[in-house]
Amino acid sequence: MLHSVLLLLIVPAAEPVQMAQLTIQQRVIIRVPMARKGQAPPRIAPDGGDDWEEKKGPRCIALRSIRGASIVVRNGVDLLLADEHRYRARLERGCDSTGFYSGFYVEPHEDGSLCSGRDELQARSGMSCAIDSFRRLIAVDPDD
Repeated sequence: MLHSVLLLLIVPAAEPVQMAQLTIQQRVIIRVPMARKGQAPPRIAPDGGDDWEEKKGPRCIALRSIRGASIVVRNGVDLLLADEHRYRARLERGCDSTGFYSGFYVEPHEDGSLCSGRDELQARSGMSCAIDSFRRLIAVDPDD
């Protein structure tokens, strides 16, 4: 977020007018912790090998509702929300989610949402991946 302020100094007419420009930069970053801190990189199940079924998800998720994350598949990060729902942020092609095992950062947009096709996750290592889509996760009944 950039703010520019133009300062005009008023001085007596005998002296030349001086002008100066000041630019203020503000950067806010939100850290999203992993559900189980302090562990080594997880063993990733092959896609479809986890206990969640993916359904169509929203385009955006409110940042204030995200409480943590976990990694279950190689190309996505599962987001754990305050209302106990889970969404999988599918990452752009070629991004490996194991780089996010120690948590990640997001830069909030003015609307307070994390959106697919717009935002990216930034690993502590410096790696970043765009969010391709969100998928709603439904627990699979092991008896089926």
